[in-house]
Amino acid sequence: MNNSSLSFITMDEIVREGDPILRKVVDPVKLPLSEEDRKRANRMMEFLKKSQDEQLAEKYGLRPGIGLSANQIGWNGRVFVVYFTDDQDRQLEYIFCNPKLVSHSTAMVYLEHGEGCLSVDRDVEGFVPRYEKITIKAFNPEGKPFTLKLKGFAAVVMQHELDHLNGVMFYDHMDKKDPNRLPDVEFIRPL
Repeated sequence: MNNSSLSFITMDEIVREGDPILRKVVDPVKLPLSEEDRKRANRMMEFLKKSQDEQLAEKYGLRPGIGLSANQIGWNGRVFVVYFTDDQDRQLEYIFCNPKLVSHSTAMVYLEHGEGCLSVDRDVEGFVPRYEKITIKAFNPEGKPFTLKLKGFAAVVMQHELDHLNGVMFYDHMDKKDPNRLPDVEFIRPL
């Protein structure tokens, strides 16, 4: 069944682990985004919104997501979208084009219950160390630059999505011998 006519991505359009595009450093996109690329980005955002609505998620068989990267739908482009509420109850709804991590704290955090991924259909136990604070620069679909300073959960989400664009999966950050072992750093705390 081809769902590409729907206004949002469905689970069968999401690339699963093992697909080579998830291990590729994806290419920058031309800005402003073409009409086709803008449609793709909007369908990704629509997926996130629908996946967080229990009734729609059940109706369409969607796993809830808060971030989605272009290569997770087989698109070789440096774009990711996020839709979630951060630690300060702010609604974050962004399409990031050609994003770059420009600075980060030395302090680290990790999600106590681990991270998950729409491209990973299994539970992966373990801690994923992330920078506690980051600054990210990107462009919106029109090509206008913006900069965000993020901390805590929001910073973790952005690092997870940025990793995708660089061919890195969240479990690559885990200790290979003991996934529950934290790195030997000066400061790391659970979220």
